[in-house]
Amino acid sequence: MIRRALTNTGWLMGARGINAVLSLVYLAIATRELGPERFGIFVIAFTFAQLVVGFCSFQTWQAIIRWGQDSDDRKTATGFALALDSLTIVVGAILAALVLFNFHGVLLLPDKMVVPTYLFTLASLVSIRSTPTGLLRLHDRYDRAAIADATTSIIRVVGAVIVVFVKPSIQSFLIVWGTAEVATAAIYWWLAARTEPIHWRRFSLTRLPREQSRDGETAWSFVAGTSLTAMLTIASRQLMVLLVGVLGGAALAGIYRVAAQLGEGLLKLAQALLRSVYPELVRQPDKARELAGRITRIAIFTGIAVVMLAMLAGEWVILAIAGSAFLAAYWPMILLSAAAALELAGASLEALLVARGKAILNFALRAAPTAAALLALPWLVGNFGAAGAAMAVLIASALSVTGFVLANRAVRKN
Repeated sequence: MIRRALTNTGWLMGARGINAVLSLVYLAIATRELGPERFGIFVIAFTFAQLVVGFCSFQTWQAIIRWGQDSDDRKTATGFALALDSLTIVVGAILAALVLFNFHGVLLLPDKMVVPTYLFTLASLVSIRSTPTGLLRLHDRYDRAAIADATTSIIRVVGAVIVVFVKPSIQSFLIVWGTAEVATAAIYWWLAARTEPIHWRRFSLTRLPREQSRDGETAWSFVAGTSLTAMLTIASRQLMVLLVGVLGGAALAGIYRVAAQLGEGLLKLAQALLRSVYPELVRQPDKARELAGRITRIAIFTGIAVVMLAMLAGEWVILAIAGSAFLAAYWPMILLSAAAALELAGASLEALLVARGKAILNFALRAAPTAAALLALPWLVGNFGAAGAAMAVLIASALSVTGFVLANRAVRKN
């Protein structure tokens, strides 16, 4: 079981490794071509779209794995996931229009950026790929998912290079980023359909909740718990970028985004661990504790090593990629890398809670620290700038991971 989990994590990290390297290329192009102020506006537009998707979407891949182990049940779970994704697109499009066309000034978006930002948000919404992701992971086709994931960064790099020679503007970079999202989603759906037919005929929001429950947990409570937890992850990361811009200006948002891009590499590894370990915990609950413990120990040593590397080479990396105008990102980057290391250590424990049917508890352990961090953000940004926002993320991560440890101990005793 652990070999398969680590193999699947390897496929996920292979794609994320490619993306990490290529992201440095397109980050360097975007920061140097746009400069701190315009890059900050680009970051606000991009982050707004990610926020809308994050707040309106459901973790349908987890529902497919939880209720899709049997062939017939899988058809119902897929139809439920498709219905939830469709709901996300409709609600997200309406919400984005209401916010952008009425409050874009609060977000520091100029009038000319409203329509491009909305179109990019629509592209991000229709590019939701949680359902095909769930189908691929259910069949352990992480290799196919890795191919699809690599598409995003490849298109961004190629597009960014073209933009440099054509017209290096905020709008043109948004077009490239939007094209990358749509292309990646298209490849995900194509590969998922090759793995298993997409069961559109069971498209329904009511059929699976009516038929399925496990240990007293309804389908809706499971979906609510996993989705709300994902929303909190978005809030603690993407919303933080947006609020830094609102509180400190577009340039500060750009600096914080550079810090996050460089410092949160371990967070992507944590997410990869959660996504690869979760199916194994569902399939073999009797061995779940052993698997989670072994992976947590590996994660702790990895996290410590990466944080030390960030401290030693951080300034050089920032200078090489973004230039001296973004050197203020160094300390926020260190703090965010420490937060990501904590998330990595807690990833398997979080997956274990969800697999044990404690999705709502998992959400609660995320909610309180995140809420406290957001409430403290105005004071932290006002006194410490981008580093203050990074402090908030670090404290929230430390409290949440501590909660995962204590909650798993309590569940085990019961």
